[in-house]
Amino acid sequence: MAALAAGRRLAGRARPGAPGRGYGEAAGWGERERSYWRALRRRVLGPPVPPFASPCQVGAPVLRAAAAAVAPERLGGPELRELAAALAAGLRREPCLGLSAPQLGVPLRVFAAELTPARCHRYPPALRSAHGIEPFPFRLLVNPALRVLDARLVTAPEGCASLKGFSAYVPRHWAVHVSGVDEHGEPVSWEAKGWAARVVQHEMDHLDGILYVDRMDSRTFTNVSWMELLD
Repeated sequence: MAALAAGRRLAGRARPGAPGRGYGEAAGWGERERSYWRALRRRVLGPPVPPFASPCQVGAPVLRAAAAAVAPERLGGPELRELAAALAAGLRREPCLGLSAPQLGVPLRVFAAELTPARCHRYPPALRSAHGIEPFPFRLLVNPALRVLDARLVTAPEGCASLKGFSAYVPRHWAVHVSGVDEHGEPVSWEAKGWAARVVQHEMDHLDGILYVDRMDSRTFTNVSWMELLD
């Protein structure tokens, strides 16, 4: 209790040069105030229910816990079909190349990935060539298992829909094999290399409560809008 009281006192202290905003508040310890409309919406609709429409952000406990395997009797069921649809919609809404169930608040071992030709061609040709960036169709894997095919480590920049606005260089194996089933229980097998292998490893990490910041070269951690912030 003493530590809690001390934390509250710290949260109330003003930071020099920032009247009315304390260290604790800046760190997220203070109570969050909702606008009138947000409070009204919460009262009428209730709290959001997973799978969420937008990815959870770092700090949400679900991102730091190992996800549970999907029980066989749930394959083909309405909950898993709803989750599959939410992952597919989330991939295209963000947009991102991979998205895991924990990112939508569902602690299950499920992820989806897709790289369309149109999105692929947005990458510079030199980067596509160096990192094996090629389109791959939508895939959803339930209870995936990973096997490394080529253990060479290649370092490249990564971002994450759960750490919006940042990126860093992360080493990943060049080629992997991932297998599992889809939402209907049909087998799925994927030999991924280059950029696709990076996406698979990133999403497999999410299922174990690991974020790319745990594997990154910390000196490369970047706010992707840093140049705009200087204007």
